[in-house]
Amino acid sequence: MSEGNSLGVGMNIDIQRSDGRVHSACISGINPGTDSVTVEWFERGDTKGKEIEISAIFALNPNLAAPAEPPAPAPAVAPAPAQSQIPAPKSRVSSAKVAPPEPNKPLSKATPRETRASSAKARPSINPAAHNGDLYVAPAGPLAKAQKEAPASSRRRSNVVKEVDRIKQMREERRAKQLVQMKERAKDDDGTHPHWEFLKMIREFTDQLDFNPISTSDKVEDHQICVCVRKRPLNKKEQNKKDLDVLTLPSKDKVLVHEPKLKVDLTKYLENQLFRFDYAFNEDATNEMVYKFTAKPLVQTIFNRGMATCFAYGQTGSGKTHTMGGNFSGKNQDVTKGIYALAAADVFRQLNRPEHKSKELAVHCSFFEIYSGKVFDLLNKKAKLRVLEDGKQQVQVVGLQERTVKNTDDVLKLIGMGNNVRTSGQTSANQHSSRSHAVFQIILRKRTSGKLHGKFSLIDLAGNERGKDTQSSNRQTRMEGAEINKSLLALKECIRSLGHRTAHVPFRASKLTQVLRDSFIGDNTRTCMIAMVSPGISSCEHTLNTLRYADRVKELGPSGPGDHGVYGSPTKNGGSPERSLSPSNSDLQMLCTHNEEEVSVEMYTFHEVMNQLQEMEEQVVDYHRNCLEESKNLIAEEEQLLAMTDEVDYDVEDYCSGLEAILSRKIQILSDLKDKVSNFRSQISEEEKASKNIKK
Repeated sequence: MSEGNSLGVGMNIDIQRSDGRVHSACISGINPGTDSVTVEWFERGDTKGKEIEISAIFALNPNLAAPAEPPAPAPAVAPAPAQSQIPAPKSRVSSAKVAPPEPNKPLSKATPRETRASSAKARPSINPAAHNGDLYVAPAGPLAKAQKEAPASSRRRSNVVKEVDRIKQMREERRAKQLVQMKERAKDDDGTHPHWEFLKMIREFTDQLDFNPISTSDKVEDHQICVCVRKRPLNKKEQNKKDLDVLTLPSKDKVLVHEPKLKVDLTKYLENQLFRFDYAFNEDATNEMVYKFTAKPLVQTIFNRGMATCFAYGQTGSGKTHTMGGNFSGKNQDVTKGIYALAAADVFRQLNRPEHKSKELAVHCSFFEIYSGKVFDLLNKKAKLRVLEDGKQQVQVVGLQERTVKNTDDVLKLIGMGNNVRTSGQTSANQHSSRSHAVFQIILRKRTSGKLHGKFSLIDLAGNERGKDTQSSNRQTRMEGAEINKSLLALKECIRSLGHRTAHVPFRASKLTQVLRDSFIGDNTRTCMIAMVSPGISSCEHTLNTLRYADRVKELGPSGPGDHGVYGSPTKNGGSPERSLSPSNSDLQMLCTHNEEEVSVEMYTFHEVMNQLQEMEEQVVDYHRNCLEESKNLIAEEEQLLAMTDEVDYDVEDYCSGLEAILSRKIQILSDLKDKVSNFRSQISEEEKASKNIKK
């Protein structure tokens, strides 16, 4: 075999890309145990590489000859070949790089073949005859001698060999997956797919992209406000109806939406919309990977006397509860794999570290939901809670239970308890859709004083598409949709204020932002948003809405445009901001002003009426409760008055005056209650009128 016919490290060859492009590349490594090599090339300022079968190299480089039949195994006493050799025509001149001569040393007049032979001595040889025809890098020098002398039982697999085996296994799995995808593509390309035209256009577009998805080895960056996107895979329902995947995540921070469009003449085309975020997780990402880049960096914040918030946002059925609560297997949920549990485990690990042991901190947990503007304790039989501001303007959730936890298992029990009683309902996207915002809090307090040290709020938001339910004919559904719509807008504006450090934070605009007030006010606060998106073509509109919302949140961060400064009130088309019942309406005006493209004057009026309706409802219910207590007291007085009449010589005058006083108090209480109920009914009628105006 001629020495000039070898494939070696440093050789330049032609390769073909998946999009059909052919260009030059350099062999950077020969993969032991396989029939492939690794090549690298420089493109767009980056060094890129890929693995290529040797047969593909010979097919694309005709001036190289395919390897001949492997020769018979060499005798055991024969020395290893001095060079990696693969038969080729004798006229072929290798393009392997030759080391430059030493300074002040004259160049030799060696022939090209001699030069190649001398440079090949530094490379390991390839023996095609060994290992059933697979390429084998033969050891040389002391390593070869040591391997011959050492018995087989004493040899240990090094970490490098294990890593090679792992890479080989991953390669085989990847090839098997590619084979399945090729078969699926072959089925779809026959024109039977319901969206085959769009499918073809998407594939033609994505074939031109360079993919570099996020991996566990990527650096976790530090953000005060982190916004990322997670794409879920197509579910069984979508696969059965051959729903088209319209999402592509080419890199660790980019999301492409291939929105199907129709021209006036019904010609189909794609509108490829690009979004950029801090991180983008494709359908292969696990909860553990998502946690590493999102919630995990926030754990340290609460040990530094800070407030952290992480919430999942998106359409119903996009995977929010899966991400926050844990993986689902049918109807059963593995709560150990959700961000709730992963964060709790990290908190206890940090708590046991020497620098935190001296702080004498205790871990507490609370779990509550916000449904239609009302707060319910998920750890106390869904008891209704009141949200009030104390004299120091601190928001207090009155009656909320905090459970002390000693380990992660205690936390998992609380998560399971809360998930079992959370309000849910059926939608077109999900049989058990979450109709409320679920807030799970991990709280650090001083063991002795109970003083708050730090708080981590983890929130599974209700589906964002439910905001459209404000146009429902059912009042309860309208109230659900209105609260969801308002709370999501308020959440965005509070993050805006956090990023720009504005003087006023509109946290009173919704119950959600009100209970999270301390997470938006203060110097040591950090927030992470995980936007969950569905990949199917049937969810394209909702997916775009989710991405635009997330993009707006990131745009409003410290690195985005400057703050507009003054917050005004909606005045277009004769809006009347002066009709304000409470500070919550003032904050509502603020968020509507900054979202005029999303909130029309009619929608603002509806939200204002809903605010008044909710406040009047609380007033009527509270007054009714007080009336009942007062009635019980009056009944006790009446019983005493009647007992007086059993006496032989009771004072008739005292009896009459006492009874008149009781009746006057009863009449006054019932009259006031009647007036409040009458006003409440009028407000209900106003709400119905406002909802009809939205429809128009």
